[in-house]
Amino acid sequence: MSPVIAFGTGLAVTMGVVFLALLYLRSPLQVILTNLCGTAERARFWTAFSNITLFLVPIALALNHQPTAGGTKSLVFEISDQIESAVIGLIISVMILGMVLSRHILRLSLVPSSKDVGTSQSGSQTDAAAL
Repeated sequence: MSPVIAFGTGLAVTMGVVFLALLYLRSPLQVILTNLCGTAERARFWTAFSNITLFLVPIALALNHQPTAGGTKSLVFEISDQIESAVIGLIISVMILGMVLSRHILRLSLVPSSKDVGTSQSGSQTDAAAL
């Protein structure tokens, strides 16, 4: 197998793995982003943005790892190194996305809604009236 075919194979496998991960994350990500963004249009934008980021980071890392012609390493191991770099990139980008989303989810859960504010005020008014 030539280094060019090995590189293409590694890149194709990387794109397949990333595509499957994006398919798996698409629905839950859309639901969370709709909840956080407030509208479906905003959520669609941020879902597309997240998908592009989650796709391009691993591909960029896979493109950076090129098999050497006549190297001492077997081309199968060269391909696995390329895929490993891409998977590490996918993991890092998913972790960063998760941290950003969890930070916003935490912030939203700490802000009381108007329903909660009215309930707590009426509850305290009832308690004060009972005294």
